[in-house]
Amino acid sequence: MTRDIRILNTGALLELSRRLNATSGAPVRAAMQRRIRRAAEPLRSDLQRTVRALPIRGQGRKVSGGPSPTTRPLRATIAAAIRLSVRTTGNPGARVWIDRAALPPDLRSMPKHMNSGRIRHPVFGNKRRWVNETTPPLWWESTIRRHRPRMDREVERILRDVRQRLE
Repeated sequence: MTRDIRILNTGALLELSRRLNATSGAPVRAAMQRRIRRAAEPLRSDLQRTVRALPIRGQGRKVSGGPSPTTRPLRATIAAAIRLSVRTTGNPGARVWIDRAALPPDLRSMPKHMNSGRIRHPVFGNKRRWVNETTPPLWWESTIRRHRPRMDREVERILRDVRQRLE
């Protein structure tokens, strides 16, 4: 699973970053950062919406089940851990990723398993009885692929505007 997506046009972003540093363009840098964040925000929102609506299908129960042993909603917990950060110095660009530290310890590998399309886990914590559940594979990558052309266009427009302001 691709853990994060980065909007990078390293050559152009690095060149602009150097020029911003040379002119001490703090207002221009802040505006650029805000616009790049706005360009990436729809991707983060769509990833959260996608994971919240992700169908998880089981093998079917042989016995009627009881209440869940946890009150923690799986999909909402993972959606809340999707983060967005923007940098205009060093390695400039936008990054969307799942913050594993924001997940409970027992769910830290769950996004990777959900993206693979197969979740294998013990039934209600019983280590002698395991079950396989499925999700649509590659939901992370397919969501990113849908947004990539739009983000690239917006970042190019932002870079062009910042270059014009610096000249």
